[in-house]
Amino acid sequence: MKIIGAALEHDVHVAGLVHFLHLAEEAGHVTINLGPAVPLARLLDEAHRTGADLIAVSYRLTPEVARTLFARMKKALPAHALQKAIFVFGGTPPVAAEAKRSGLFQQVFSGEEPVEEIQAFLSGKKGKLRGSVPPQTLEGRVRARAPFPLIRHHFGLPSLEETVAGVTRIAESGVLDILSIGPDQNAQESFFRPKEMDVEKDGAGGVPLRRPEDLARLYAVTRRGNHPLLRCYAGTRDLLRWAEMLTQTIHNAWGAIPLFWYSELDGRSSRPLAEAISENLEAIRWYAQHQIPVEINDVHQWSLRYAPDAVAVADTWLCAYIAKSLGIGVYVAQYMWNTPPETTATNDLGKMLAQKEMVESLREENFRPMHMIRSGLMLFSPDPAVAKGQLATSIALALELEPSIVHVVGSSEADHAARPEELIESVKIAQGVLRTLRDDRPRWSQDARVQARKEELLREARILLDAIRTFGSTAQDPFLDPAVLVKVIERGIFFAPHILHRMTKDFPFQTTTQAGCCRSANSEDAKPVSEEERLQWMGLA
Repeated sequence: MKIIGAALEHDVHVAGLVHFLHLAEEAGHVTINLGPAVPLARLLDEAHRTGADLIAVSYRLTPEVARTLFARMKKALPAHALQKAIFVFGGTPPVAAEAKRSGLFQQVFSGEEPVEEIQAFLSGKKGKLRGSVPPQTLEGRVRARAPFPLIRHHFGLPSLEETVAGVTRIAESGVLDILSIGPDQNAQESFFRPKEMDVEKDGAGGVPLRRPEDLARLYAVTRRGNHPLLRCYAGTRDLLRWAEMLTQTIHNAWGAIPLFWYSELDGRSSRPLAEAISENLEAIRWYAQHQIPVEINDVHQWSLRYAPDAVAVADTWLCAYIAKSLGIGVYVAQYMWNTPPETTATNDLGKMLAQKEMVESLREENFRPMHMIRSGLMLFSPDPAVAKGQLATSIALALELEPSIVHVVGSSEADHAARPEELIESVKIAQGVLRTLRDDRPRWSQDARVQARKEELLREARILLDAIRTFGSTAQDPFLDPAVLVKVIERGIFFAPHILHRMTKDFPFQTTTQAGCCRSANSEDAKPVSEEERLQWMGLA
């Protein structure tokens, strides 16, 4: 197809036009750029002379002037024999609105569209992203959106009606690929035991789901817009019943199951640790049997509690190994950045690259990891302007992992749970980062300091995993044995300052965040120690 484009009359802004024509060339079209401030008569004459199939009109100035310009254009068209040509407009949203009202253009772009929508139009797939239902499986949707990652956000307001209205608006906006429903704490712990709920805590931390029909209702109102995938936080007990219900009501995109957490360890449930680990493993098996992807949302819980970075890296491998061993095919590996918040960008990237390498070491045809990045909750400032900058920079750095999913955390989270408009805005900030850095970006992962930290963490994480193998040598597989995993906590192979009540009596270690990373340290003088030195004291090295 031959495409001719111009910025009309006194408009000298051509950046958007040039971008459109570059995308057209990538799609295999021949383009002619007439440049800025092109008189209307010249554009129409050149379009006729060259036999253009598509005429791209750009105008970014005053909407009122544009209205008059479009009226002139409509009158001039019959004299130029361009009846078979396609007219496309690009400009600011107010001028784009006038272009739509003019009836002249088959397609109008306002700059608010994702670039893949323009690419779809130029490749003859107009309407594929809007107006039709995208794939409704995680792997299918990832393939359809490539090379862009999917975008996920969590959502749950203190009332069901507010949440239904918000979910409806979010789906209609079309900005989100995956919507995670966040139930309140009553639902997470006592959904199947309503008599145990504390009514004073209704709506605390999320939406008060009380019946399966509530979930089904949320799914129904998302069957619009771009039909986002839905998923929901796992319960903190009765995980098998949660898994069955979520599959039936919202077609859960993937299950998110902890390994050590949602237990007496963190207080989000009263489950004894051994019971919690056993139940968690059974839930993972259930998802594997039903061929549903799984995320073991465990690793960031350690870093949120200031565990040594090496523990987080070791736990990354442990969780992926468990998922693979229990039959999970598609594994969602989540990487929470900025945690603890004292972590510097260089050390954070080294840590995350080490975690990704641990997961990738297990990849096979029947075990296909998907990498999901997210900003850390403790990163954000209560000042909304500062938080938006933090959100953008966190995502920009995290793109070094080449993720399949970007889990956006609303920039308002340091002050309050994101409302629909704040969620949409935060997702658009993420989209802006992706558009800017998709094609070319500096490779920060090649920095020598980043690589040194990655290698240091891989070495220390392997020392911890070897200690578990040795410690649990009598078990058939120590990494799958709940009794061994309980001892991993009680003996302090995995530890965090916030859970020292679970450690061996007089456990002499804390952690320090000196120099922008989190390391084990002696409790007496806060001097950093290596994981090998720590395990030697414990008699496990």
